[in-house]
Amino acid sequence: MRKFLLFAFLIVVVAALGFAQERFVRPVDEASQDSSFLAFRTKLIAAAERKDLKYVQSIMDPKIELSFGGDTGLAGFRRVWKKQAGFWPEFLTVLKNGGRFVGEGKNKMNSFSAPYLFLDMPEDLDVFEYYAVFGSNVNLREAPKGDAPVIAQLSYNILKIDEPSAIRRKTGPGEYDWTYDWYKVETLGGQKGWMKAELVRSSIDFRAGFEKKRGRWVMTFFLAGD
Repeated sequence: MRKFLLFAFLIVVVAALGFAQERFVRPVDEASQDSSFLAFRTKLIAAAERKDLKYVQSIMDPKIELSFGGDTGLAGFRRVWKKQAGFWPEFLTVLKNGGRFVGEGKNKMNSFSAPYLFLDMPEDLDVFEYYAVFGSNVNLREAPKGDAPVIAQLSYNILKIDEPSAIRRKTGPGEYDWTYDWYKVETLGGQKGWMKAELVRSSIDFRAGFEKKRGRWVMTFFLAGD
């Protein structure tokens, strides 16, 4: 009986230690596995950096999906992105942060999804509660201030977000003209603190899909949400 109780106790301890371990979503970029896609993405990043809307629209599939509300095609793009200034930083963040080929069978290399975080977040975690550090050596601070003491530096850790405590910042006069500035977070290993919101990302933030159709790469979706 004592041996059984000891064994059960050890199982509980091991399970508790496993639960307290840090988990990560580390960067992955498979673009170099296909030279045609790598060249396409390189050219697209250059166009986005110079804010070449004409070129970016030229690589959009005629039925590109831009929201879960039925916004498709160039008309949908114009509706969703009336304020083009907001499009460029989102688009470049997606393009510059890796991804995977997601086609099936012999067509595996004909579809690419970006960024890596969209596909690689563990499925056992609620995407509305858990985010990830989107970078390396990111400061975790004691308070939501740029000069607050640094508790730790984190790289790609999975975080639980305390959204009601998040610090927001106004970006304009409108009701919805605001953005998150700081998140109160806790890692799965129990480290707690504050982190700049721009360095934390949800797996269902903006992502893009690309397909090779008739020998030409096109963007088939650019959207956020679930």
